[in-house]
Amino acid sequence: MHKRILSIAVLFAVLVSAQGRQRFTGVITDSMCATGDHSAMQMGPNDAECTKACIDSHDASYVLYDGKDTYLLSDQKAPEKFAGKKVVVTGTLDAAKKTIQVDMIEPAPGSTH
Repeated sequence: MHKRILSIAVLFAVLVSAQGRQRFTGVITDSMCATGDHSAMQMGPNDAECTKACIDSHDASYVLYDGKDTYLLSDQKAPEKFAGKKVVVTGTLDAAKKTIQVDMIEPAPGSTH
């Protein structure tokens, strides 16, 4: 009986955590140029280089901009290779903090990486 209760509890925990996971599509940018418009900063020859420069030189953070909202990304290492690119982030949203707990980042379908 205890094994059955434990199995049900584990299954419930997996289902609850899976329900919280979502997919977010947008551009990896930085918190200083949160809408992906780097024309004001011009810290590099393109969006990717400007994003990386803001991260390195101005203590900015990697964010995802979906065209409407900007979300801080919990993982600040993986987004570097996607700077300035359109991606799909799989993770759990903390709406109050506008933060995505990142599980995975991958290029968006049809985007060039």
